[in-house]
Amino acid sequence: MKTKIGFVGVGNISGIYFENITKRFRDLEIAGICDLIPEKAEKAAKKYGISKIYKDMHELFADPEVDIVLNITRPYEHFDVSLAALNAGKHVYCEKPLGVSIEEGKILTALAKEKGLYLGGAPDTFLGAGIQTCRALVDEGAIGSIVGAAAFMICHGHETWHPDPEFYYKRGGGPMFDMGPYYLTALVNLLGPVQSVSGMTGISFPQRTITSEPLNGTVIDVDVPTYVTGLLQFTSGAIGTIFTTFDVHYDHGARLEVYGSEGTLQVPDPNGFGGPVELLKGGARSYKKQKLRYTYEGNSRALGLADMASAIASKRAARCNSDMTNHVLEIMCALHIAAAEKRQITLETTFERCPLMAKGLPMGKLD
Repeated sequence: MKTKIGFVGVGNISGIYFENITKRFRDLEIAGICDLIPEKAEKAAKKYGISKIYKDMHELFADPEVDIVLNITRPYEHFDVSLAALNAGKHVYCEKPLGVSIEEGKILTALAKEKGLYLGGAPDTFLGAGIQTCRALVDEGAIGSIVGAAAFMICHGHETWHPDPEFYYKRGGGPMFDMGPYYLTALVNLLGPVQSVSGMTGISFPQRTITSEPLNGTVIDVDVPTYVTGLLQFTSGAIGTIFTTFDVHYDHGARLEVYGSEGTLQVPDPNGFGGPVELLKGGARSYKKQKLRYTYEGNSRALGLADMASAIASKRAARCNSDMTNHVLEIMCALHIAAAEKRQITLETTFERCPLMAKGLPMGKLD
C-alpha cells in the first residue's frame, strides 16, 4: 500500500521531489498539492499529472487521503505549517531547517511526541552513498579514534541565479540556516551529537542587488549574518569547526574533513548524495579513493521522506527524525546566540545516530 504525500508549497526545490516521488520511490504517491500562488500549483499539477489541488493547506490537512505532509514552504513559514499539520493529526516531513528558533523546535518536537506522530525532515543527503560510506569507515575505525572535523561552505550568495532570493537574507535565511543543515547533519551522523558551541558572525554587505530574472535590479536589505564561523565541542570529545558564508568569492564551495588518530577522511559535498570519498592513512603520501558501498549516488531528494514512510509502516524510528533535525536546529541557533552574546553555549538537545542504510537494495526500496 502506497503512502500518500500532500505538498504544502511548490517552490524551487519541489521539482526534484516531484521527479523522485513519481519515478523513483514507488511506495510513495502524491495525494495533492497547494501553494499560496495558485498558478504555481496549477503548473506543477499539469507537468506531473497531479489530479488534486487544494485551495489552502487546511483543506489539505483535512483530507484523510494524506498520510504525510511535505512542508516545502519558506524557512520562516516552516513552524506555522508544521504546527498546523501536527495539530490536524498528520505526520510531517519538513524541508530544512525544522524551524528558525530553539523555541520553535521545542514546541514541534514535543507536540509530535505527545500526539504519537512522525516529525522530521531534510536534509537527507547523509543517507546517500557518499556519507553512508564515510560513516561505515568511521565506525570501522578506518581513521582510528576521532580527533576532530572541519566543514566549509563558501559562496557569494544566491541573488545571481535564484528567481526570488530575498528570503535567503531574511529571518530563517543566511548561510548557516540555508546550507548549514547539510554540513551539520553530516557531521553529527559521523561524529555523534554536539555538546557545546561558540561562534562569531558578521554582515559584510548590508544590501544585495538581484541580478537574476525576473527581479533583476531589485535591492535587498540584509537582515541576518552572512559570514558565520563556529566551534563545536562534540560529546565524544572531538572538536569541530564550521564556516558558512555568502560573502566570499571562491572557486569551489564545499569541503568537509574528519580527522582521526590514524588518518584523515575527505567527505563528499554534503549537499549531494554521492562521492568521492578519499582516505589518507597515517604515513601514506596521498589519499586513496574509496569505493562507494551504498545505493543512492544521484540526486535522491525524497529519500528521507521515503524512509519516513517505511518507518511508519514498520513502526521503527525514521532516520531523518525530529531528535536529529531539532539538534541541528539548536546548534545553528546557538552559534548565532553565542556570537551575539560572546560566550560558549551548552546545548540542551541530543540524539542517537540512526542505523546505516541497508546494502544491496534495489533503487526506491528502503527496507
